Amino acid sequence: MDVVVTSTPNALVRRKSCFRRLRDDGFLRDFILAYKTLGVVFGGLVTSPLYVYPSMSLHSPTEEDYLGIYSIMFWTLTIIGVVKYACIALNADYDGEGGTFALYSLLCRNINISTLTSCVSSTATSSHSNHPMSINTKGRLGNLLEKSTTLRRMLFFIAIFGVCMLIGDGILTPAISVLSAMDGLRGPFKSVSKTTVEVLSIVVLLALFLLQRFGTSRVSFLFSPIMGAWTLTTPIIGMYSLLQHYPSIFKAVSPHYIVHFFWRNKSKGWELLGGTVLCITGVEATFADLGHFNKRSIQMAFLLAIYPSLIITYAGQTAYLIKHPNDHYDGFYKFIPQPVYWPMFVIATSAAIVASQSLISATFSVIKQSMHLDCFPRVKLVHTSQSKEGEVYSPEANYILMILCMLAILGFGDGRDIGNAFGVVVILVMFITTILLTLVMIVIWRAPLILVMLYFVVFFILEGVYVSAVLTKIPEGGWFPFVISIILAFIVFAWYYGRQKKLDCEVKEKLSLDNLRDLLSSLEIQKVPGLCIFYSKIQDGFTPLLRHHLRSIRSLHEVTIFTTFRYLLVPKVNPCNKIIIKKLGIHGLYGCTIQYGFADSFNLEGDDYVSQVINILEDHIRQNCDGHSPDTVNEEILQLESAKEMGVIHVHGKTRFHISKKTTAPWISFLLEFYEFLHRNCRSALPVNGIPTEQVIDIGMVYNV
Repeated sequence: MDVVVTSTPNALVRRKSCFRRLRDDGFLRDFILAYKTLGVVFGGLVTSPLYVYPSMSLHSPTEEDYLGIYSIMFWTLTIIGVVKYACIALNADYDGEGGTFALYSLLCRNINISTLTSCVSSTATSSHSNHPMSINTKGRLGNLLEKSTTLRRMLFFIAIFGVCMLIGDGILTPAISVLSAMDGLRGPFKSVSKTTVEVLSIVVLLALFLLQRFGTSRVSFLFSPIMGAWTLTTPIIGMYSLLQHYPSIFKAVSPHYIVHFFWRNKSKGWELLGGTVLCITGVEATFADLGHFNKRSIQMAFLLAIYPSLIITYAGQTAYLIKHPNDHYDGFYKFIPQPVYWPMFVIATSAAIVASQSLISATFSVIKQSMHLDCFPRVKLVHTSQSKEGEVYSPEANYILMILCMLAILGFGDGRDIGNAFGVVVILVMFITTILLTLVMIVIWRAPLILVMLYFVVFFILEGVYVSAVLTKIPEGGWFPFVISIILAFIVFAWYYGRQKKLDCEVKEKLSLDNLRDLLSSLEIQKVPGLCIFYSKIQDGFTPLLRHHLRSIRSLHEVTIFTTFRYLLVPKVNPCNKIIIKKLGIHGLYGCTIQYGFADSFNLEGDDYVSQVINILEDHIRQNCDGHSPDTVNEEILQLESAKEMGVIHVHGKTRFHISKKTTAPWISFLLEFYEFLHRNCRSALPVNGIPTEQVIDIGMVYNV
């Protein structure tokens, strides 16, 4: 007798109800996002098996040495990757944004420690953090940071140095990833020289950098399948390898193997930490790219795919090396079975390209954020996606990265030396994150002191040991990211100091409203038909450029809108707060403040931008008529429309310093001269924001220093 099992209506209802709960809970959405995250966030991390073992200087390694190394990598990935980033750092988001800038801005928003007088850290125009422990009380440490100028400057320098090291990561990740992947050609073809591998790597990177201008979106549909294939195939091969060569490899999870490793190798074991640190390459991206994906999707991708894939892959590599101890110089390709060698070579090369792409894109985003905070010379930024604000491309930055990346390959050649440089970047960025996150836990979260100390002591010691180890690699290639970071930090500091000095001069010589009335009455000012948007850096008052303009030209447009860009230390500004309009008390003169955060995309597109300002201004006039008759209000609105139709002119000041060698200290003189060099060679502010050049009038002025 056949038995037929059918689904009852109640079972179907239960299955549909379960699916609906998953959908409503956002699980399916987060699962899809987690899959996409593989190709964007974890590029540098998932390709680390390519270059971890080759970066180590091993001499006659034994079975116990490999077990100790695997134990170190297992616990490093677990403690730093899982505990620090997946469980703690991802909760320190700033309105959905992550990374060094987000942590620094989070501190600036909650306590008045901003050293950027052109930026605002007020909470008035931003929403508060959604963290359940976030409160507004400052505490002793917060008050100390507010009062101490030295501590504020140190904190600013730490944040900037972390950003500079991340840009260095964007140089080294493409170099080491592609070079390590292409080195697989030397296995089957013994005649392939190291020089050939370098040339082929440069060709691949050249093509990658030249394709950046098309944007990530056009090729991103390939990223997740490539990384999905990588995270699936490498642990399968790892499992095969460990079963084939050393099935008991997971006994190395016991920490006593780490103790025995350092007991036997002593200082040599400590030096090898400069190579094992590369197992967490790219884990900082899980936090830095928080703005592109939500927290749960990143956690799912890391905990369900990346972490187990890396643990099993490293286990397979270690098992193979225990049986073949002298193959560590090519630890990845050697442990791949011969029948699947070429498919894995293709997957590895593709994964290296994706890893390079993700770090290059992250570098563009960091440069964009730095420019928004007025901490970096202006370069051209092109938005390559209509739907994703974070996708930007900078031609100047792209070609500079390309040249430096190629120089790194040609200069070092050997992947071990690049690995030494890479290790310096990796651990120092994480060390800076630990410091900033500790301050967030104390000042903002107000976490119990015992938990803060537990976090700080564990990660300060762990990462501090790694830092001490990688610093020994400075003569062997580690100097490269330091030199790059110091140069970038000097550029940032010189630009910041010059901008601050210029702003101080403007504030000192600014015009008040009464000064402007007196000036207009004392000079025979002619009213010119049309609309003038006069740009200024001063929030309260008028730029001294206006005095210079009125005395020289003796004319003023019928409608003049004094516009100030206001960079807020928040990721994004509410759209209704982006453009703020006010009347200035003089007929035809208005004030406009344009606000945006470091993760905002605010592009001034000519007529659309002017129309937006005019529309908001008209609404402001209607809502604040102050007892005026409707005819008066309509007349003022008609004047605005008429002025716009007559033509729009954007007046922008170009100020420079006249530096007196007699009264200015030599180091200040050098900084200001370098700033003037940067200012002359960077892009003008208005064309960067999309203002048509034919509508721009520049006014020159000199400040004596």
